[in-house]
Amino acid sequence: MNYVFDAPDKVMVGVRGEVGNRLFLLQARQGRRLVIVKCEKIQLSALAEWLGQVIGDLGRPGHLPDDFALEPEYEADFAVGDIAIAIDEDAQTIEVTLESVEEDDSLELTLTKEWAGGLAIAITRLVEAGRPPCPLCGGPLDPKGHDCPRTNGHRPPIR
Repeated sequence: MNYVFDAPDKVMVGVRGEVGNRLFLLQARQGRRLVIVKCEKIQLSALAEWLGQVIGDLGRPGHLPDDFALEPEYEADFAVGDIAIAIDEDAQTIEVTLESVEEDDSLELTLTKEWAGGLAIAITRLVEAGRPPCPLCGGPLDPKGHDCPRTNGHRPPIR
């Protein structure tokens, strides 16, 4: 199924679960339609970075929305594989396409600069609220310990 939201009322991003075992979700609502997609942390992080760059090209946005909390329905419609971004400079919008990993499903969002900027900030906050990176390898530090590959077995795990 191809979901097209050319003027979404709301775009939301959030997580379910505990740090280290979180499920990242992106929801889009337009009218009565709600689509929920499951994403990987690194996909959302890259999306936030891309959105930031695109907004820089389009110019400063106006007032950014600040409510990105997930709605109570959490069953994902599909898991995201590829993400594509296109710019419509005439309309001053950003088109984000999230394609399914396994099926022919996709979600196409047309975002204003304001929604894109707010979404990039919300995603960055979510990602940074996770496990801190190891200072040696950059991998996530687990509260139970971290066997850092950069120590090559010569040091105890970092805690």
